[in-house]
Amino acid sequence: MSKHTTPSQTTAPPPPLAAAPQPFWFGGAASCVATFVSHPFDLTKVQYATRSLRPTRMVKTMWTIYHTEGVRALYSGLSASLLRQGTYSTIRFGLYDRFKWMVAGDKKPTFSQLLICSTAAGILGGAFGNPSDVVNVRMQNDGQLPPAERRNYRNAIDGMIRICREESPRVLLRGLGSSTNRAVLMTVSQMASYDVFKDLFLGKLGWKEGLPTHFATSLLAGLVATTVCAPLDVVKTRIMSAHAHDGKHPLRIMLHMVKTEGFGSLFRGWMPAFVRLGPHTIVTFMVLERMREWHTQWIRPANQTLETL
Repeated sequence: MSKHTTPSQTTAPPPPLAAAPQPFWFGGAASCVATFVSHPFDLTKVQYATRSLRPTRMVKTMWTIYHTEGVRALYSGLSASLLRQGTYSTIRFGLYDRFKWMVAGDKKPTFSQLLICSTAAGILGGAFGNPSDVVNVRMQNDGQLPPAERRNYRNAIDGMIRICREESPRVLLRGLGSSTNRAVLMTVSQMASYDVFKDLFLGKLGWKEGLPTHFATSLLAGLVATTVCAPLDVVKTRIMSAHAHDGKHPLRIMLHMVKTEGFGSLFRGWMPAFVRLGPHTIVTFMVLERMREWHTQWIRPANQTLETL
């Protein structure tokens, strides 16, 4: 009997995965996770920025809020913060990643390309996130107003509806200029600096990809972002928390603050801002890196396998 030799049927390995943007919602989801950690500090930062008197220590302020109003007061406006991250951060992170892919593909983008991508993503993220930001600032600042002046929004959606009904839909665009400028500065100083620091640690300093690198680079990115955004953050908070807006340009407000309250007023609440933004940035990028790793190891290979069937 003649033996028929059949070639061994071996399954060809799947083609290598090409670099591709992460899912659009990853950044917003990671930011929402970080919000649960940073929200009490964010609330304290807002109250610092809107005070005309010299602020007390941050821990004392948080303790006073907890002692007089309870632990729930430290999470006042949480729904607005989550809504803000779901719009503002989702668009910033999603577009930044898409823009990097458009200009550089699977190559490492240059520093100028990072600046362009982060600026464009910041403009769009700040514009779309402004309505939820207005409600967020108001809900966080509500506790320090006299009882007769408190708005007492039940949640973020209720706040938006009441603003449109009781004031005007245009109020949701209050502070759009300073909010967009701040979003640009935040995106450039946070995302672009994270990529720059990460490239420095991995390429120049010889660190390995992993938790220590992600922690160190995100901590530095949070430090840079806090310092760069501090002046506009104070101005934006004052504009959005006001019952009436006089229409002054943010730059004129800055100059007025420097003249009447001193240069240090532009950095009022820097420490609580860093205590808030530092952990928020660290948690955001560390969660985001884990999601990227999970997506690269499991989801993309599975999708590619299904496409070859």
